[in-house]
Amino acid sequence: MSSRLFIGCSGWNYVDTSQKGGWLNSFYPTNRTKTFAYYSQFFDTVEMIQTFYKKPYRKMEKDLFTWLTTISPENFKMSVKVPAIITDKKRFNIYNKNMINDLTLFLDKISPLKNTNKLGATIIQLPPSFTIKEFRKLEEFLYLIKSNFVTKSYNYAIEFNDKSWDTKGVLDLLQHYDVSHVISDAPSQANLKFLTNEDYVTCKSLAVFRLCGRNTSSYDPTCNYSYSEKELVTLAEKIKKVKDMTDNTFVYFSNSYGGKAIVNALQFKEMVNNAPLLETEKNVLDRTRKYLSNSL
Repeated sequence: MSSRLFIGCSGWNYVDTSQKGGWLNSFYPTNRTKTFAYYSQFFDTVEMIQTFYKKPYRKMEKDLFTWLTTISPENFKMSVKVPAIITDKKRFNIYNKNMINDLTLFLDKISPLKNTNKLGATIIQLPPSFTIKEFRKLEEFLYLIKSNFVTKSYNYAIEFNDKSWDTKGVLDLLQHYDVSHVISDAPSQANLKFLTNEDYVTCKSLAVFRLCGRNTSSYDPTCNYSYSEKELVTLAEKIKKVKDMTDNTFVYFSNSYGGKAIVNALQFKEMVNNAPLLETEKNVLDRTRKYLSNSL
């Protein structure tokens, strides 16, 4: 079976106007647009980030994920972030029974995605304060999830947010447990030797890229950035190399501000497929690009 490349964005429910960083008018035609159904017409994957945050996550039930499976296209994949209560608050403490229960509950909630083959990566985002000094906690956690009959069947990707993890030993650990790591393109990730290097693939079944933008201005968020065509070409070469070594590669544009992720994701889709966009995709690309050029 040939390897597959999925291209989408980090999140979709940006309902503010583009002037406030949302996608209304730039991508979503009106405030009555059914955002997920509309988004999934143009992309075959999305990273669900709402599960990471306590307030929206606690309102989510299993029925939500069942519903998402029914309204998304047949080959659509959704990657989902593990709740912050597991990573930030309980910090992978396997001796904390509540942490295990929280993880089990989360996996049960998203199981409709897995049962319908619509689950991409289960993304574990580490906080910046979680450094290599807690290596042992991560090692014990990986051993736990890869030993349990239920949890080992999910495909995990670790997102590191402190440069102390940028060592070959960490990659060896991930490779041992067949766990991927998120390869990020962001100012904070620049010049990392291992964690952003396409030569180091730790999981045969899965690779995840998050393209956050390269904005270093203190006045604007990192996500308020548009990749140039030249930058996209360089990223495409890097991603293709990883794709050739994995079964499924997920690329998420996280430069979400105003809909810039939409523009770059569609440009990237056309570039890597080496074929023109569909007419509907081209119309959305042109409309979004024109709107952003006039309003931002």
